[in-house]
Amino acid sequence: MTTTPAPVIETSPPSAPADPGSGAATLPQWRLMARRFRKNRLAVASAIVLVVLYACAILAPFLSPNSYDQQDADLKNASPTSITWSGGPAICSRQQQLDTETFSYKYRSDCGQSVPLRFFGEGYHYKLFGLIPTNRHLVTVDKPNTLLLWGADSAGRDVFARSMQGARVSLTIGLLGVAVGTFLGATVGTISGYFRGAVDTVLQRFIELLTSLPTLPLWLALAAILPQDMSVTGRYFLITLILSLVGWAGLARQIRGKVMSYAASDYVAAARIAGSSSARIVFRHLIPNASSHIVATAMLAVPATIISETSLSFLGVGMLPPAVSWGVLLSDAQSVSTVQQYPWLLIPAALVVIAVICFQLIGDGLRDAVDPYG
Repeated sequence: MTTTPAPVIETSPPSAPADPGSGAATLPQWRLMARRFRKNRLAVASAIVLVVLYACAILAPFLSPNSYDQQDADLKNASPTSITWSGGPAICSRQQQLDTETFSYKYRSDCGQSVPLRFFGEGYHYKLFGLIPTNRHLVTVDKPNTLLLWGADSAGRDVFARSMQGARVSLTIGLLGVAVGTFLGATVGTISGYFRGAVDTVLQRFIELLTSLPTLPLWLALAAILPQDMSVTGRYFLITLILSLVGWAGLARQIRGKVMSYAASDYVAAARIAGSSSARIVFRHLIPNASSHIVATAMLAVPATIISETSLSFLGVGMLPPAVSWGVLLSDAQSVSTVQQYPWLLIPAALVVIAVICFQLIGDGLRDAVDPYG
């Protein structure tokens, strides 16, 4: 009698245990926030656009073929230079003509006489990053021709060069103003929510008084008392301080509510039992736990600060000439007739809109990424 051998069952060797560090539960909070933020394509695209804008602001003299303060009476309100192709990129030569009906100068392009563009050519002297003397620019043309990518203003100054230079003020004043306001709001809100009692009552009444004041008239009054002959740097920092004096109140209210809930947590009680001082509990435990909300709120506050600076400068009480900001540039386009004849003067307004939208989209992305486990 023969017996059939039992079938041999092949088993694979046990697989190695999964790396516990690869799970989302073991990642730090900032990594989880970054992962969630990257999934928001609009926020990521907005961040890229903002990086480009800030890079243009930093490299403004290199990108600009003309100096932002160079005036040319023969180019008053000149339209953007026409670009053509003649064995390579070139510009059309232009001729200035007087319109006898409006008594304003018109410019006629003649593409039959083209002037080649020169990349990394020589132009006016400047200091790259404020340190390296050079006269190289991204694109230039041979004199006496002038390259005006976005046209010229009423004084014959290059709108493109002034817009890039103005980005330095308008974009940085938003970040600096929000940084000051965020520090004040986070500190006052945390102290108010942690200590409560009389301290909370006094701080909240002060915040209510501050928020009851109309914002724009208050800014106008504070900016109007600044001396007209103040230096550009001094006025820049004082305008930043003015913009940050009011903006922190809303954040302080929000942080107060969060800290009041955190103060009842077990880790705060454990810190008290361990002998931690109130200052250590506030700055070591409460503020870091509210940091994600602070970052998201601060990012949403940046566009409001940019618009505020633009509004003050547009009204003539913010940054003043010879300083250059987007608001100062828009002050040249206050009349409808000017905008109709010279629409390129509104280009700085488009830059303001782009920057504000990008900051808002990034703020929304950060707000969604604040709770990575959700």
